[in-house]
Amino acid sequence: MATTVSYRDAGVNIDEADRAVSSIRKMAQATFTKGVLTDIGSFGGCFALPKMKKPVLVSSVDGVGTKLKIAFATGRHDTVGEDLVNHCVNDIAVQGATPLFFLDYLAVGKLDAGVAAQVVSGMARGCKANGCALIGGETAEMPGMYLDGEYDLAGTIVGVVERDSMLTGKKVKAGDALLALPSTGLHTNGYSLARKILLEVAKYPLDGHIAETGTLLADELLQVHRSYLKPLQALVKAKAIGAAAHITGGGITDNLPRVLPEGLAASIETGSWTIPPLFELMREIGHVPVDDWRRTFNLGVGMIFVVPAKKVDDARKALKRLGEKTWIIGEIIPQKRDGERVEYRG
Repeated sequence: MATTVSYRDAGVNIDEADRAVSSIRKMAQATFTKGVLTDIGSFGGCFALPKMKKPVLVSSVDGVGTKLKIAFATGRHDTVGEDLVNHCVNDIAVQGATPLFFLDYLAVGKLDAGVAAQVVSGMARGCKANGCALIGGETAEMPGMYLDGEYDLAGTIVGVVERDSMLTGKKVKAGDALLALPSTGLHTNGYSLARKILLEVAKYPLDGHIAETGTLLADELLQVHRSYLKPLQALVKAKAIGAAAHITGGGITDNLPRVLPEGLAASIETGSWTIPPLFELMREIGHVPVDDWRRTFNLGVGMIFVVPAKKVDDARKALKRLGEKTWIIGEIIPQKRDGERVEYRG
């Protein structure tokens, strides 16, 4: 007698997938803007461009990295989706783009509709806050590819900017100020090292209280990667910005040079901002070399605006009206021959 094998026998539950899509559809629809032309479930998401003279589409794709391991360990899945959206929003905002729409990719070994709904709820929250439509995505159930209870998460964002309004860094010049905004914790970078130091070396429990931060470790590590779209737009409106750098993997050392013209470097005053205690704690516990420390973590700086010296007061006033705390952490200088693109002093 022949053996009957169903898709469920192979590890894929279509009924669970249908339940997940049903809850996801409602959350996605709540983010729809007037540009959305198709509903969730279409083969492709369609979006009508706003009327512009010379529109330039700006896109980015990213993931959440091993921060997901903290979500798995705590059973808290409602923040990583927002992390993902905000990270992608920041990556295109620094080029002057306004986000239009977002698409996600959620890959699991065994689909849990409740967990998927938590993840998407965070994405929907992030999209709504940034005026961005969640118009589609893919939820892939692949038995044997991931450990039970684990998943991977990635997203793609598309935004638009007038060609003449793009932030390219070409106008940056020596003497410009570096205006920094605080991060909300680690954001989505450096978690492999953070987990190694805090969970394996120091053996801190995720539900344990950390005296240096005054918080539970899980709460500290699951702080949402914030969006800098509104403060950046405020500086564009005030005509008080030459470039912007999103401080992600690579820290200030690797990210700030990405927006600097050839021949220019950044001089950073190390004591000019407050480094959150968790970063200092990890450096102490792990005896992390200072260069690695600076290239792995954001050290409390999530965004750097390059501002013309004569516009610094205007920029800080515009940001203060939004309730933003700012630091002037250095300036743009001529690059020394064969010198570093980022120099630290102090």
